[in-house]
Amino acid sequence: MTSRTRPGDAHPYLRAASAGVRHHTRALAPSEANPPRSADRLHLDVLHAHLTSLLQLMDRLAENTRPAHPAAGRHLATAHTRLWQATSEVHSAFHLLPSDIAVEAESSACHPEQLPEGPPVLTICQRHLAAGHIIRRKTTPTDLRAHTTACVR
Repeated sequence: MTSRTRPGDAHPYLRAASAGVRHHTRALAPSEANPPRSADRLHLDVLHAHLTSLLQLMDRLAENTRPAHPAAGRHLATAHTRLWQATSEVHSAFHLLPSDIAVEAESSACHPEQLPEGPPVLTICQRHLAAGHIIRRKTTPTDLRAHTTACVR
């Protein structure tokens, strides 16, 4: 089976995003000139934004694939759920890291009943809340429970 588009022409923005993630991963690799660094809130905020964008893409792919290829669509839907779990863990880690600003440290916990004081807490919590509404409309609590799946080929 051959592709209708040449690999060099297919999905340039997605390839650029992947290249950016690979570059950042290499930049974080410890070396003599670059000692290992812990994650900070800025990294996790940007990573959370990337993951929520991937969630939207995976959701669309699962919905578009399911009618023509139900088994593949189910696998993509499962990947979508696992991606949500990763996104949720990144959000939780964000709130466990210390803040650079003393005032923000007091209000950095995620409280759904009230809005955080400002960026980046406001941004990540709003983004996470919006993604959570979409996930909860399309999955059940049982689907969100972590479990392993075997690859069937």
